[in-house]
Amino acid sequence: MTLGLIRSVGERAYLEAESARLVVGAGLARVESPTILLSAATAMLRYGTLAAGLRLSAARYGARTAVIDELGELTFAELEDRSNRLANAWRERGLKPREGVAILARNHRGLLEAVFAAAKCGAKIILLNTDFAGPQIRDVATREGTDLLVYDDEYAHMLDEVHPRRGSYRAWTEQPREDSLESLIATGSSAAPPAPGAEPKIILLTSGTTGTPKGAPRAEPKSLLSLGGLLSKVPFRVNEVTECCAPMFHTLGFAMAMLSLGFGSTVVIRRRFDPQVAIDSMAEHKATTVIAVPVMLNRMIDLGGQALTGHDLSALRIIFVAGSQLGAQLCREVTAAFGPVVYNLYGSTEVAYATIATPEDLAAEPGCVGRPVLGARVRILDDRGRAVPNGATGRIFVGNSIQFEGYTGGGHKEIIGGLMSSGDVGHFDGEGRLFIDGRDDDMIVSGGENVFPIEVEELLYTHPAVREAAVIGVADEQFGARLKAFVVVHDGHTFTEAEVREFVKSNLARYKVPREVVFLDELPRNPTGKVLKRKLQEV
Repeated sequence: MTLGLIRSVGERAYLEAESARLVVGAGLARVESPTILLSAATAMLRYGTLAAGLRLSAARYGARTAVIDELGELTFAELEDRSNRLANAWRERGLKPREGVAILARNHRGLLEAVFAAAKCGAKIILLNTDFAGPQIRDVATREGTDLLVYDDEYAHMLDEVHPRRGSYRAWTEQPREDSLESLIATGSSAAPPAPGAEPKIILLTSGTTGTPKGAPRAEPKSLLSLGGLLSKVPFRVNEVTECCAPMFHTLGFAMAMLSLGFGSTVVIRRRFDPQVAIDSMAEHKATTVIAVPVMLNRMIDLGGQALTGHDLSALRIIFVAGSQLGAQLCREVTAAFGPVVYNLYGSTEVAYATIATPEDLAAEPGCVGRPVLGARVRILDDRGRAVPNGATGRIFVGNSIQFEGYTGGGHKEIIGGLMSSGDVGHFDGEGRLFIDGRDDDMIVSGGENVFPIEVEELLYTHPAVREAAVIGVADEQFGARLKAFVVVHDGHTFTEAEVREFVKSNLARYKVPREVVFLDELPRNPTGKVLKRKLQEV
């Protein structure tokens, strides 16, 4: 055995041991009765990690509330039973292992029941974006191989041309229907479904901010390290309450909902996000954790201090945010409103997680995304694949144990030295904290100077009149490219184009001043809050 291999094995053993220590500290591992351990082990062997996590929580905390949505409460025992019934009903209707189950649903129990049932069938689980237009839904459903479709009533008109061979079933209906999940659950067998003989696979879709969303499949995690990475930075604990505002079809909402249920924590969800309703719910249910994307936090802050008046949020320990750039100014405002409870994750659908900024990191540098989590490697490389020094901007490459397997339609992210490109550029400071400077395809060259729009956006957000801001590069005959800013102004404020340009000129280099400013009522965003810059190019 070579020295390098010995070192690699030793490092992996250390990471797994450290992950196990963190899992024990979170309360997830404890002395159990043989019956509970046998039940969880059987589920793991039969169905894989997802279903085993639910089985373990049902065995441990059967009467505890697992889900609260607009229909009321479900206990862990009820969620386990209902997903068993649904899986058996689908098996009776011909669903086979490795076939595709596509789910087009908002945040409610039906999405969760469908995911767990599909996992117990050994299916390929395809989570569709609820913001898709009809043609996108049809294209993605066809490309990913949809054998069975689950959808909410409101999307029925988009699905006329989708005819899965195992049927289509409604997850959320306003009236009782025979083709609903509820109808299948009522008639399905409550027995544990037979072992499918195949492990489920999750296909999450990229955000599609610059083109057609791609399928990014990943296998279920096979070690504790995927969990240890999160716990190395964020103090998740068992038996708590998670207010999940982020959409569960996206990596952030899905992963955090699965983690919370596996931890025996109650997940509070609703189909549409409303900032005041979310704050009210956090107080009512004594939420310990909030899962959100930055634009959701921005909408809470926009309500003003009165939105929090009379609300007891003393249980809140974690605001876990990801999905798009948080930004220094919003970070400061959220911390001022809710306290030092913000944890800012940097990653992507493809690379999974890379770094997490803790409240301590953000107190020192509110614009950072923190340091690498346990088991993750993050490097900043130049265009030739060479490491750059701290402070220098380069391309971000990430290595960890749960990256995606390559796009379902073909292709992959660039890999150098075992590390995968995140598609972003950034830099480390002297304390090892990572900063995101922009997308690697966002940089423009204006008059011979390199400019990343994110720096101008960050500055504009600090102006009291600015509610939202986005900056793009557009072609320019004289300079090659120029900056164009899009600004949304707070109600009751005014901000002219001349004032925007003067504000930027007073704080940044001359070549970073937008040559054009467009005022909008709102920025076009996808459901996870990312600005759709391809749409801004059309304005």
